[in-house]
Amino acid sequence: MAARLSIRWNGCVAGTKTPAQARRRKKSTSLAAPPLPAPLGAHISIAGGTRNAPGRAATIGATAMQIFTKMANRWAERACEDDECKSFHAELACTELREMCAHDSYLINLASPDAALRARSAESFISELRRCEALGLDYLVSHPGNYMDDRASGLARNAESIGLALDQVSGKVMVLMETTAGSGTVLGASFEEMAQLIALIPAKQRKRVGVCIDTAHIFAAGYDIVNDYEGVMSRFGDVIGLKRLRMMHLNDSKVPLGSRRDRHELIGEGAIGEGAFRRIMNDPRLSRVAKVIETPKHVPDVTDRTMLDRLRSYVEC
Repeated sequence: MAARLSIRWNGCVAGTKTPAQARRRKKSTSLAAPPLPAPLGAHISIAGGTRNAPGRAATIGATAMQIFTKMANRWAERACEDDECKSFHAELACTELREMCAHDSYLINLASPDAALRARSAESFISELRRCEALGLDYLVSHPGNYMDDRASGLARNAESIGLALDQVSGKVMVLMETTAGSGTVLGASFEEMAQLIALIPAKQRKRVGVCIDTAHIFAAGYDIVNDYEGVMSRFGDVIGLKRLRMMHLNDSKVPLGSRRDRHELIGEGAIGEGAFRRIMNDPRLSRVAKVIETPKHVPDVTDRTMLDRLRSYVEC
């Protein structure tokens, strides 16, 4: 569902637009104008309802936003009704947000060998896609899951489930498979494995699948973006293709290179350090890739704004 709404620019009604049309208007510039910087933002709370998220994002100066569309640690599903969608869109129109995504539930495991769990996960994943479509989001970020028994079988199960879900929920929302730290039986820690997963998704649905790089995850998985940033990015381009990279989670790491543990730290204050983030913020290959932080929130608004300001300060004129 793509609800129609009256877009308010600084409190003024400017006609009837869909959320996607509104964002395209914000992205458009004259031929003489410099290109807009890549959208930058944070994971935003939806406490009190999704309508509250855009305002919270605006408070920290975000132009990108990630949310949960339901409680991430519960199976209970819900639909986004018309009133909720209209309220969300109206609040969105009063912000500078240009890229938006949801992260799916932490309970979902589309790679599970347990038929009951996989069926429940598939149902939940389909509901996630439907809420994203209703809210007019761009992406749904998803972890590749845990294979539990056999790695190749887990990849096949995940790919099949994603293909079926995208076939069932039409629209423009893309699924972004998030790189992982690789602990235990978690899939998606290597670029080769992520490329294999994407290749297994039926061609018809594959065009709606991309990748989200998490800097803390790839560092924990053994990709040395501190000392070999160019090598890591070149390898991603060769193996997966930069055209598939639609979003990045910018997180420093509390744990060392190759630790295989997922522990986020404030930007520039962990094992990765500010150097790699400076490279990311100035890499022309990433100039259009949305970037979202998932760093610790000591005081949510204050900490998130500080981290975003820090990242912007790394940009070289």
